[in-house]
Amino acid sequence: MKRIIIINGVNLGELGTREVSLYGNITFEAYLQILKAKFPQIEIDFYQTDQLGDLVEKILQSKGFDGIILNPGAYTHTSIVVADAIKAISVPVVEVHISNVSSREQFRKNSFIAGACLGSVSGFGLKSYEMAINYFLD
Repeated sequence: MKRIIIINGVNLGELGTREVSLYGNITFEAYLQILKAKFPQIEIDFYQTDQLGDLVEKILQSKGFDGIILNPGAYTHTSIVVADAIKAISVPVVEVHISNVSSREQFRKNSFIAGACLGSVSGFGLKSYEMAINYFLD
């Protein structure tokens, strides 16, 4: 059985109440149960933090997984250290964003982590996570 970890960063613990028109009204914990039911053939772990150091530490500690689905939130556009952590491990990482970052503010169009990841999925709401999981199924 493949083991995938979803790592969510800053402000993603507020899903369900934060900017509902942009991010929807379901919490990630509720959505995680949907993902686990939809993909019973994959062991899905989950971690969320608002702290940059904890996010980097979790990436570095994820060496035993078959893949990482990473949504670092705004750290995407501000933190080179996240990209460096991804480069320090051999576990494949897919960058995920709920909103279409390319259609938002100019500063959100730059991802410091995209070049360190296998690929990026954005703009499909929470379904972006499912798309990333499907990559790891192949």
